[in-house]
Amino acid sequence: MSPRSARLARLSRSVTFSACHRLHSKSLSDEENLKLFGKCNNPNGHGHNYKVIVTVRGEIDPVSGMVMNLTDLKEYMQEAIMEPLDHKNLDKDVPYFSEVVSTTENVAVFIWDSLQKLLPQGILYKVEVHETEQNVVVYKGEETIVK
Repeated sequence: MSPRSARLARLSRSVTFSACHRLHSKSLSDEENLKLFGKCNNPNGHGHNYKVIVTVRGEIDPVSGMVMNLTDLKEYMQEAIMEPLDHKNLDKDVPYFSEVVSTTENVAVFIWDSLQKLLPQGILYKVEVHETEQNVVVYKGEETIVK
C-alpha cells in the first residue's frame, strides 16, 4: 500500500439545555435597556430551550478511524455546557454572566472558552448556539475584527 496523506474531518455533536435570562446591561439606564432589548428585558426574565452543536476538526486517526472519541466529546460537553448552564438562571447562577450580558453571542463565547479548557489543543472548530429555531449564533473563536 502506498502512503496516503492525512484525511481531515469535522465531527459534530449536539446537546439541548434549558435556561432563563434577562437581557440587561449595567452600562445602560433602565429606559435604554428597555428600548434596546424590548420584551427580553423583562425584570423576571424569560427562558429558552437552547440547542448547542459543537464541532471539532482534526485528522482521522488511521488506527481508530476517528477524529476523537464521541464518548470523550460527550463528557467534555457535559462538563462545559450541561453542568454550568442547564436549568439555570444564567444571570444569577453563572458567575461569568454577572458582568457580561447573557446574549446568545456571549453564551457561545462562554461555551467556547469552557470547552477550550477541556479539549485537546487546536481541535475545537465551531460552537453553534440555537436560541430559537430562527436565531442562531456561530462562534469560531475569533476575538476581534481589526478595523
